[in-house]
Amino acid sequence: MSLPSISIPQARRIAVDVTGAQIVQEESPATRDSRGIYLPHYIEAVSHIAIDIGGSLAKVIYFTRSSHPVPTTPPRSDPSSPFLAPAQTLSSPPAASSSTLPHAPDSLASSSSSGEFHPPTPRPVVNGALTPGILSHARASRSGSPARPKKRGGVGGHHRFRRTSLPDPLPGGLVNFARFETERVDDLIEFLQDLIAESAKANRVSLDQMKSMVKVMATGGGAHKFYDRLTSELGVEVRREEEMECLILGLGFVALIPEEVFWFSEELVYKVSHPEVPITIPAAELPRPSPTPPMYQVSFAPAGDDTPVFPCLLVNIGSGVSIVKVDEDGSYERVSGTSLGGGTLWGLLSLLTDAATFDEMLLLSEQGDNSAVDMLVGDIYGQDANKIGLKSSTIASTFGKVFKHGEGGQRRKKAFKQEDIAKSLLYAISNNIGHVAYMNAAKYGLDRVFFSGCFIRGHAATISTLSYAIRFWSKGTMRACFLRHEGFLGAMGAWIKNVEDGDEAAAGINGVAAAAVAEALQLDDALEEVSKLSIS
Repeated sequence: MSLPSISIPQARRIAVDVTGAQIVQEESPATRDSRGIYLPHYIEAVSHIAIDIGGSLAKVIYFTRSSHPVPTTPPRSDPSSPFLAPAQTLSSPPAASSSTLPHAPDSLASSSSSGEFHPPTPRPVVNGALTPGILSHARASRSGSPARPKKRGGVGGHHRFRRTSLPDPLPGGLVNFARFETERVDDLIEFLQDLIAESAKANRVSLDQMKSMVKVMATGGGAHKFYDRLTSELGVEVRREEEMECLILGLGFVALIPEEVFWFSEELVYKVSHPEVPITIPAAELPRPSPTPPMYQVSFAPAGDDTPVFPCLLVNIGSGVSIVKVDEDGSYERVSGTSLGGGTLWGLLSLLTDAATFDEMLLLSEQGDNSAVDMLVGDIYGQDANKIGLKSSTIASTFGKVFKHGEGGQRRKKAFKQEDIAKSLLYAISNNIGHVAYMNAAKYGLDRVFFSGCFIRGHAATISTLSYAIRFWSKGTMRACFLRHEGFLGAMGAWIKNVEDGDEAAAGINGVAAAAVAEALQLDDALEEVSKLSIS
């Protein structure tokens, strides 16, 4: 049957309530940086999708209402690990996730007896459905449900971020995350088409009507490069958002989520950064903050901590690196950057190793020994390295030993293991970023440096290298902070920017349009009842 033609009003102005927010539990390390965020108090309808298309990866965020509570992280006394445990190896593929969220970004590597890498797992699949505000209001009006009371008060100095003390409502909703390689933009578009189509079915409206209610908020360079394709192939309105503004807004929002912000303890940073002997850190030892912390400790920002995130330095590591100074009032300026970023590591390791995905490259580096490739201070000074204030294990020259092995190119390549090459390049890129970040933080008098971007991927060696660089050069006066959704700040900012706060309540939606949708839904219900009677 055809539904009545309706005019779609302007979206309501609403604010995101992060009271009681929790990060959804995932058992698979493959999705460690794209766990959903459960918002038990946020029950508003949201029908826009946010995407951040960078040079290497495209990130997607969308919100779905929950019909039942979702599995979240363990209690805060034992939070789940924000990163891949170093014990994970190429010969032991990751365990399948038992989460109800079927996100499956780039696979982690697994290897056969021949040492060849397996292809990546299928792309992410749609989880739930979008709910346009007009449909939600129409159903509420039809059922006689009371309107949701307005909430007032704010946290963190921004009107879009809210915590309240109201009692728990019915299960709220889930912020979903998905990730795609930019070169596979066809997969991204197909995913968005599936999401819109499934949402139309779930809301019992035609696909054309659903498209008229959905908007895509796009940021990143790909928002411009792929704008025409997104508009024509999705058939929805696509809005382009300013990239840096979205990054800052995304950081301000995710910092309010419990167990989102974390940093490494001094002992852990030092131990991982100075592997004089090969070590494997048991995964169970990493996430155990306590009054008497173990040597290997990840510290999370205290629950309910309302310390402002700003001012700070934000170092966003994507294909390249952008360094942004953020002032106390949230104003920002891109003050520096470098072309040596995640794309550099990904590209060089694609040429020098057999690894097919970025996760495979990170896991490959876990088995490596960079001292087989890098020239260390000890190789130059011998045992007298301490006389110049450096440890013998300090890297003096990345790849400095390569030219010593053989004269022919092929002989030289065979002299080095892929694992050692991966470890050396990971250290080189991370150390360089950490040093540039420190110099900018020192220049502007900032003591907190937030690292974001899919380069990090919750990888312990990457985090420890960046942390050690900041602490070493600042003599312990600065802190390197990390995020569990480090790669999604831009997409999160584009999403939160279009979920606005205001005085309009649910009744503020165009009454004629809402009534038209309600009439259509009632007609659908009547036809279903007639169909049941006919069958019986």
